[in-house]
Amino acid sequence: MLRRQPEILDANRADVEAARSTIKESLLDRLRLDEKRLYAAADAVRSIAAMNDPIGEVVKSWTRPNRLRIERQRIPLGVIAIIYESRPHVTTDAAALCLRAGNATILRGGSEAFRTNQALGQAITDGLGKSALPTKCVQLLPTTDRQALGELLKCEEDIDLVIPRGGEALIRFVGAESRIPVIKHYRGNCHIFVERTADVHAALEVCYNAKVQRPGVCNAVETILIDEAIANSFLPELAKKFAGVELRGDGRACAIVPAINPASDEDFAAEFLDLICAVGIVDNFDAAVAHIERFGSSHSEAILTRDENLARRFVNEVNSSTVLVNASTRFADGGELGLGAEIGVSTTRLHAYGPMGAEELTTTKFVVHGDGQIRT
Repeated sequence: MLRRQPEILDANRADVEAARSTIKESLLDRLRLDEKRLYAAADAVRSIAAMNDPIGEVVKSWTRPNRLRIERQRIPLGVIAIIYESRPHVTTDAAALCLRAGNATILRGGSEAFRTNQALGQAITDGLGKSALPTKCVQLLPTTDRQALGELLKCEEDIDLVIPRGGEALIRFVGAESRIPVIKHYRGNCHIFVERTADVHAALEVCYNAKVQRPGVCNAVETILIDEAIANSFLPELAKKFAGVELRGDGRACAIVPAINPASDEDFAAEFLDLICAVGIVDNFDAAVAHIERFGSSHSEAILTRDENLARRFVNEVNSSTVLVNASTRFADGGELGLGAEIGVSTTRLHAYGPMGAEELTTTKFVVHGDGQIRT
């Protein structure tokens, strides 16, 4: 990949320039590659390559009373189609993860990253050509035609799983049109609950990082809930820290900081993917959990607290795919969690839940060892 750095970055510059007039800056950031990001993508591939091979792993074994020895052995899923928007690093992450898990993959990127993906695809083909693997085990669709995507989603005899990664409209389209099983992630409406015992300075830094570092990604915080016991002191500090971020708050938040814009239920349910954040004041822990239950998208939620009992309750009572204690929601990421990279974040629970690495791209089969047993 790095040998083709000039071609890849030139292609990306052309894609970014072409998309500049149609995509807002926070989303344009997801499309943009530079030398640092390209090196990070290469490091992710190396990390995945260095992982233990999951295929053939016996994840569980037991012996029955009739002396049959039963094993559950990890095997590949088969052929996986990845359909994604912007984010050109998905091209290399998906290819590497699928290969690590013994799968073939078909990649279909968005039109906004077409040149970049083609350049990355050629780098992948070059690498496969120098290996013992067939170059066709990773294929990049050479078109962004929507009709071609529709035809791909009908290939249930040839493709075992579809993973869409992008906006809600894309995922709903794939879910509606596919004849193949789909792992979905509709929205990343992530929450942080600032509980009354939280370290105020740390809480401000965590909230800022979760919203501002990269607002256009799915693990950026979209709603901050503040315990009413500290709201009068904490919210003004948050508003000051969030200069440049549009805050939309409930009635109690607006009463404390009148400059905050009023929020609707739609705002509390939204994945803004921008420098916009909803703010709510909640009576207590139970009210925060109830708010997350009502408006959340099962992606990632965090609690900032020094109360260990409430931290445990939050972990046990909030059933999103990633739950964090005293840490930014930006850590809800396969690379940050030690998976090397991720192919996406599943919020559907079947067959995987949360960031999906190589192991989540496998299934298991039963292997039965006997010595002549027959069933009576």
